[in-house]
This record gives sequence, C-alpha cells and structure tokens, in this order.
Amino acid sequence: MLRRRLLAAPALLLAPRARAAAGPVVVELFTSQGCSSCPPADALLTELSARPEVLALSFHVTYWDRLGWRDPFSLAEATERQRRYAGTLRGASLGQGQVYTPQVVVQGARDAVGSDRRALLAALDAARPAAVPLALAADGDNLAIAAGEGAGSGLFWLVGFDRMHSTAVGRGENGGRRLSHSNVVRSLVSLGAWQGRPARLSAPRPAGERMAVLLQAADGHMLGAAVLA
Repeated sequence: MLRRRLLAAPALLLAPRARAAAGPVVVELFTSQGCSSCPPADALLTELSARPEVLALSFHVTYWDRLGWRDPFSLAEATERQRRYAGTLRGASLGQGQVYTPQVVVQGARDAVGSDRRALLAALDAARPAAVPLALAADGDNLAIAAGEGAGSGLFWLVGFDRMHSTAVGRGENGGRRLSHSNVVRSLVSLGAWQGRPARLSAPRPAGERMAVLLQAADGHMLGAAVLA
C-alpha cells in the first residue's frame, strides 16, 4: 500500500530544478511475442533504450495470448494502458481510437507504428520536454519520490521493468523463433494524484529489476519522468 509522508530525502531528491526537469523522453512500445509484425519494433526499441535521453519501455499486451502463444510477459495493466491511450489519442495520425501492435507512444502524446523508424524519430523530435522536476531514489526497502511544482495536475505511475529477456517461442505467429526484448515492463502501479504543488511520497519497490516513475496528465502527455540509478 502506498504511504505518503514527508521524507528525509537523499541528495538526489533535492536536485536543482533545471537538472531535475531534464527528464528522459518516454517511449512506450505495445507489443506481443504472438505478433509476427512486432520483432522489428522490438529491435528498434532496443536501439532506443541505449540513448540516455530516452526511457524506452516494452509493454506486452494480453490480447494476443489467446491466438496460439501466451506471452510470459503480458500484463493486463499494459492492455488497459493502451486502451486508455486509444481514447486520449483519438484523432491522432494513427490509431484512431483502436488498439494494435506494434504501437509506439512517445511522451504520451503521439503514436506511430512501432517499426516505422522515420515516424518514431519524428515523434521524438517533436516531443514536448518534461515540465515538472521529478526524482526517484532508494529509501531502504521503499522508493522515495519527489516532484516539484508546475501547471496543471497529473497522476504518478511507478514502473518496474527488466533490462533484457530472450524467449524461445513455441507456437503462434512467431513459433520456432527466439525473440529478444529490452526494458520489459513487469509491473505498473498508480501512486495517486499530483495537484501542481511540490510533493514527496514513498512506495514499496515494484516487481522488476529496474524502476522508473512517470508523472502524466489526464490527456496523456508526460509531465515528468525519472529512473532509479
């Protein structure tokens, strides 16, 4: 259960505004091991994950699981998140309110086919920079999160992810292939609302080797992001 409290914050959480506001651009790929069109998008996400200015996350959806192969990394939360984007991104150049794979969403605001390098790089170039200072640090068995002030309101999301997985796929459209995935999301937890004022909170460590916190507005766009070093 989330615990909100004042923290004796480590130095990271007291970083100057300019440094904290320079958070990574968040790239979310909605993919599945059951989708034959997805491996090129998975490879492109792996390439982007090497960029320090990008937080690339691989969300494995559930709706391919009934079509011959159950993706071991599929998450109901990933499918729900993509469907929520289908509403907020309605009228975008792609998607039109529908879910599909591979879909990539950049900074919560623009989507593209996940394997379309040109469209993805254009979305990165056009991405709105983070506006809210955000930091994440270890606090014993918990994580300490700090957000600065800014305009509007949003919702905190805690993400746990694994750096890399390689899977021998036994059935389905990719049957017989070994697929590799980077920054595979293993957990996604809502931490509550942010109302534009400085805030500090703590939460238990989520499932996953690495952790990140996102601050996202109601219309989907990212207000801030931070990764636990």
